[in-house]
Parts: sequence; C-alpha cells; structure tokens
Amino acid sequence: MTERTVIESISQSHVLSVQPQASAYDAACVMTKGRCGSVLIVDAGGAMLGILTERDLMIKIVAKRRDPETTPVSDIMTHNPHFISPETTVSDAVLIMKRHNFRHLPIISSTSRILGVFSIRDAMAGELVEAESMADLIDQQFTNVLS
Repeated sequence: MTERTVIESISQSHVLSVQPQASAYDAACVMTKGRCGSVLIVDAGGAMLGILTERDLMIKIVAKRRDPETTPVSDIMTHNPHFISPETTVSDAVLIMKRHNFRHLPIISSTSRILGVFSIRDAMAGELVEAESMADLIDQQFTNVLS
C-alpha cells in the first residue's frame, strides 16, 4: 500500500486565517468556530506570515495574564513557520513535527499558495508508528556515525 501524502490526509481543506492586526481573542474565536487548533496569519494578499496555535494562546496569553482583546496576533504568532509541500508523506511530516516539537504544519504549494494545515491528528496510528520507526533508525545511524 502506498503511503498517504499530507494533502490526502487532512481532515479540513478550508484554511482558517486572520490578519496580523487581529487580536488573540479574535483568533481564538476563529479557531473555536472552525473547530481547529491553529490559525494562519496572512497578509492582505493572502501570503502566510505566521501561525498561531492553542498552545501559543495558553503559553503567551493565559499563562502571562495578557489581555487577549488587546494583544495582536503579530505579537504572539510563530513567524515564518516550517511548512511542507502537498507531496510530503504523512510519516515524513510526523517526523518533522516530532523533531521540532509542534503539532501543526502548513501545506504550501510550489507557487506559494496555502493549501491547508496538516495536524498530528490527521495521521493514522500506522503512520505514527512508521514515523517513530524512522526516527529510531535515524537516531541509530547518527549514534553509529559518532561511535
């Protein structure tokens, strides 16, 4: 069986986005209404500037007692986030997420068009196991090189 690509696996094809001047509160409302754990920050032309996740809201707003209604997302978003192409396999995407400790990856076309966001929840159990095996193999090879 051929492994799925990220574009084949995403559960939502619509992209949630806000502009950089939107408040953290507005972004949280967009995520809640869209039942999604992240929102992309885009400029007026639709180009991706950053990403904001539930984790960002918890760490950068709630835990620091910042006012979500007056804090612009540009102050708390991850600027220029990692992204993947639609041809990326699910296990490769999971490996990237594991290596960098995040759970959302924007999917960007070769023409810089935003196609969606791959979430760790979009991966099936077998794909997670495959990614874990790949990570173990890479760690083993790295250890062997150092030995």
